[in-house]
Amino acid sequence: MAPDAVDYSKWSVEDLAKRVQGLEQELRGANAKYLRLIQPDRPKSRPANSRKERKEQNPKVFDPSRYSTRFIALKFAYLGQRYNGYEYAANNTTPLPTVEEVLWRALMKARLIFPEDIEAIAKGDPIWHGCNYSKSGRTDRGVSAFGQVIGLRVRSNKPPAGQSEGTAAIMSEDSCEQSGSAALVTEAENGKSDSASDNATVDEEAADFHPVRDEIPYAQVLNRLLPEDVKVLAWCPAPPADFSARFSCRERQYRYFFTQPAFNPTFGANGLLSGQSCDSSTGQRRRDGWLDIDAMKKAAKLYEGLHDFRNFCKVDASKQLESFDRRIYHSEIKEVDFKSEPAAYITGASFMEFENGGYLTGNSRPSAPRMYQFVLHGSAFLWHQVRHMVAILLLIGQGLEKPELITHLFDIENNPEKPAYDIAQDIPLVLWDCVFPAEGSNTREDALDWLWVGDDSGSGDEELHVTSGFKGLGKFGFGGLVDDLWKLWRKKKMQEVLAGSLLNLAVTQGRNTNDLPDESILRPSARKTYFGGDGYENRGVYTPVLDRKRVEAPDVINKRWAMKNARFLQKRDENRQRRHLETRADHSLDEDVE
Repeated sequence: MAPDAVDYSKWSVEDLAKRVQGLEQELRGANAKYLRLIQPDRPKSRPANSRKERKEQNPKVFDPSRYSTRFIALKFAYLGQRYNGYEYAANNTTPLPTVEEVLWRALMKARLIFPEDIEAIAKGDPIWHGCNYSKSGRTDRGVSAFGQVIGLRVRSNKPPAGQSEGTAAIMSEDSCEQSGSAALVTEAENGKSDSASDNATVDEEAADFHPVRDEIPYAQVLNRLLPEDVKVLAWCPAPPADFSARFSCRERQYRYFFTQPAFNPTFGANGLLSGQSCDSSTGQRRRDGWLDIDAMKKAAKLYEGLHDFRNFCKVDASKQLESFDRRIYHSEIKEVDFKSEPAAYITGASFMEFENGGYLTGNSRPSAPRMYQFVLHGSAFLWHQVRHMVAILLLIGQGLEKPELITHLFDIENNPEKPAYDIAQDIPLVLWDCVFPAEGSNTREDALDWLWVGDDSGSGDEELHVTSGFKGLGKFGFGGLVDDLWKLWRKKKMQEVLAGSLLNLAVTQGRNTNDLPDESILRPSARKTYFGGDGYENRGVYTPVLDRKRVEAPDVINKRWAMKNARFLQKRDENRQRRHLETRADHSLDEDVE
């Protein structure tokens, strides 16, 4: 809340002077915090002697009105294990940073965006106001993404055509709120001269400007600043005028990975299961840890089509959703081509799928645990929907449920309230891609012209090939995207090899698995249950999903939340209307700039 207005008419001259001095001191402090945030950290060193050193320690600043902005889209990837999800929430301290924070700091350090909220920036809070920012997905903690997309307005190399120095200054005040281009940037970085060019020269430069070849290599610049597990893959120079990474996205694709077996099986007869876990064709008892892939494939196909997924999600009451209908275009379980061998002991006879040896697909021993993935394409998804869907598939794969359970959960008339069941773990889930078809198109093909790191403009015209001066065009060679990702992969591979070797060493030392005594068949009270994580949980006697306690229906949850947050809903509607008006005004700016 703003402080009450002060009546300075009754103040003495001495008091007014002290007040002015105090405000000047506060302003200097705020400016210093802002400069420390947006300028690269510089180590303390001896006094500058050479002209170059003095220039580095005292970078020139420029009038942002002399620089144009443009609206683009970025496609990037990240591994989610080290992050508290994608989205940053103000005033919400999290144990891990969010991907959005990391991306925002890189954009700020590169001086590609310039939000105007000085106080928030000084605190280090990611602020997107004025950047026309939108995101296509909000992944949870631990979840990765290989095709996350954002839209935003960034600084451009294009000269602002037809603007004199005075006119540009007036326009900057008008457009700062929309473009966010109100911050300090070194002129040397952008190759600008100290003196202002006349209008004719600026117009000529603008007319000759190529929107790709002469532009800032956004992906390469950001990849130099981002951590090893967050990388920009491509950028789109010209999204549609009304593009929103959230609302223009017509298809989101997910993948969830799991091993076969799902967890370390129990050796000997003690690990053999009965009942639904037996193979339907041979009747052989399946060892615990092994999943019935055929049953999971059958169940996955039941997800396809338009269904009410209220029993496959966590209700977000703040959104006050009335419809839980979502369309699934494609759903399948398929094997990953996985041929590495992290641990030799898993090829032994005691590790095989069935009691008489061999595997369902043949008697040949695989070189490593098989890896499978649940591939899912849909128009949009509810909160935790994918992980709920995976959890049901895993229960079916373990023989604890039948595929028909999915059909029963879609039957809202008979099951209006969701049974309480655990969702699948987060780490194996990946937001694989986001698709943006052309407006009015009946296809699901991505219509955005992505400029991939190291590629040409995407149009097939070799003359549009980026010549940015970055070695390998930012993809191959030292410091390139492929080189950086190779280092990350090798680090993870070494961890896999070392962990696998240690596992194999522990198994082969001392008592052999073949010498384990044959105990009684595993009792139902000790049944192991798998939820997609690294191991299993002992849950005692299994209770079928449809026999479990039910959670409240969505309309009950929404009504109770709305009664407690009536003022919040009113404020949110006002903010949505304001953002809508800002977006329309910001897109109108593109007609003059690009």
